[in-house]
Amino acid sequence: MVLKSLLQAILALAILVAAVLGMRHFVLTKPEVPRRPAQEQTYAVETAAVRLASHTPSIRLYGEVTAGRQVDLRSLVAGEIVAVNPELKAGGTVRKGEDLVAINRFDYEGAVREARANLLEARAQKIEIEGRVALYRDNLRRAGEQLAFAERDLERAEQLQQTGSVTERALDERRLLVSQRRQAEEQARNTLAVEEAGIEQQAAVIQRLQWRLELAERNLTNTVLRAPFDAIVRTEAAQAGRLVNVNDVVASLYARNELDVRFTLSDNQYGRLIAQSGTLVARPVDVSWVLGSQTIDYRAVVDRVGADVARTRGGVDVIATVVVEDGAVPLRPGAFVEVTIPDRTYPATARLPETALYDEGHVFVVTEGRMTRRNVRVEAFDQGYVLVSGELSDGDVVVTTRIAGGGEGVKVRSLTDAAQPAERTQGQGGGNGQ
Repeated sequence: MVLKSLLQAILALAILVAAVLGMRHFVLTKPEVPRRPAQEQTYAVETAAVRLASHTPSIRLYGEVTAGRQVDLRSLVAGEIVAVNPELKAGGTVRKGEDLVAINRFDYEGAVREARANLLEARAQKIEIEGRVALYRDNLRRAGEQLAFAERDLERAEQLQQTGSVTERALDERRLLVSQRRQAEEQARNTLAVEEAGIEQQAAVIQRLQWRLELAERNLTNTVLRAPFDAIVRTEAAQAGRLVNVNDVVASLYARNELDVRFTLSDNQYGRLIAQSGTLVARPVDVSWVLGSQTIDYRAVVDRVGADVARTRGGVDVIATVVVEDGAVPLRPGAFVEVTIPDRTYPATARLPETALYDEGHVFVVTEGRMTRRNVRVEAFDQGYVLVSGELSDGDVVVTTRIAGGGEGVKVRSLTDAAQPAERTQGQGGGNGQ
């Protein structure tokens, strides 16, 4: 049994050896097959022609719409609300000067009548005092005349006494009369001064009553609250029959056509813009508001720059005033919008697709059907494109297709018309402006 197994193993080994030797013989005796000579691979690529020019990319950011002017409409007088404008409700539209809330006028009309009556009475009293002053002035003038007459009579009597024509008693009587006349004149002068002071005092009373009349008329006017500008109602708290006190808020309004967009520029972006023009004020801004599948565009102008650096957001706040055209869909405060602002201008640069740029800061141009390396410096990115400067000239044809095996000397074939440049005109384009 063991012998039979050994013979089977030897037979299998012999067959295997014979097969190997036969295969080797066939391989060694196989006729030589002619080989096709190796051909150089040619890559089909997209290309773009270089046009050196001044390019202004765009910085794309997101901002928030805020009210440029807003006010809390407060009651200036106390009383019961008797009428409310039907548009005074959240989202309602009101025009400048339009009546919004009316407060009961009864008490304030009575105050105006009373103040006007008091003023008329005070003016009448002033006229009465002025009449007495005129009378006392006449009395003072007559007292002065009588005093002068008495003094001349006394002077003649003193001269006649020297000749013995006038007695001492008659002279004393004349002296007494002069004294009485002088006292009467002094009394008339004092009375006149008191009455003239009364005129000044009454004039002060009239001024005070005039102010009270103006205050009463102002309070009467303030019983009607009017819109200070064309506005949208944000909130309201006015209802007919409600009692309001002075300074109670009855509505909150914001200007319908005065809206701002607040966005933040990074320190790098802000530095580039300031370095070029020195200021951001009056710089144009494009604003886009996406409403479902519809995008609404607005124009805006930079109005001012935030006073402080926005540390929590890592940049500088910029506020642009939106220009709302007639008939356009009105913006609303709180809306998030896309903001596009022109970046600085880069002179003598080429605008190429980002796929043309290789990691080490170089591109490949097509020279006699082969790729030739050119070193470039990246100036800015612009919505899928890159602005570069360096070893490029007008008319160079740049490879824009990224080739895994691409490199110096690789043979290529252009699939595009190299005469069509990749650049757009200055000022167009959009990007994040990193």
